[in-house]
Amino acid sequence: MLLNLHPKNPNPRDLKKVVDLLNKDGVVIIPTDTIYAMACKMDSKKGIERMSKIMGKKPEKVFYSIVCADLSNISDVTAAIDKNVFRLLKNNLPGAFTFILRANNAVLKLFAGNKKTIGIRVPDNAITLTLIKEIGVPLVVSTIHHDDEIIEYMTDPEEIHEKFEHQVDLVVDGGFGGNVPSTIVDCSEEEPVITREGKGELKG
Repeated sequence: MLLNLHPKNPNPRDLKKVVDLLNKDGVVIIPTDTIYAMACKMDSKKGIERMSKIMGKKPEKVFYSIVCADLSNISDVTAAIDKNVFRLLKNNLPGAFTFILRANNAVLKLFAGNKKTIGIRVPDNAITLTLIKEIGVPLVVSTIHHDDEIIEYMTDPEEIHEKFEHQVDLVVDGGFGGNVPSTIVDCSEEEPVITREGKGELKG
């Protein structure tokens, strides 16, 4: 199903359809402030397994991020954050950034493997942030890539729906997506390091 939602003021009744699916271990595709992403509830083991299967990889091999509604959400999924990193997050979120932070034990249990860190996002996107607030827990996401070797990301919701309609429960059409990914900032060591230049311009 392809569901059209207003990017700034999504209809509550339509939004509830997405919330209901997510609450039933559903997998949906949603807009962000950068690339469209596949998503499920963070506490949905079935959803994470389904997403990994769709991508043809084991959960520990997929680059998952956790999308939070705000800074208080972030403290629920990460280990203790020092004041300098917290200031960096506060100055740049919501925004087009993925911050790599040390994960807490609850998050580490979600993904097999030896990874001790997780990518955290708070995108500047009304649809996604409202969804998270409605379901009450963060989302686990992975960006949607294009099959074309030259075009890296899919931006047209109708094209995304055509490709994934039989694999996911719903595609949210929030308008054309971007084709520039988020800026990745690794904050897992002493000094934050930009490991990928993307859409976001980091403020100190």
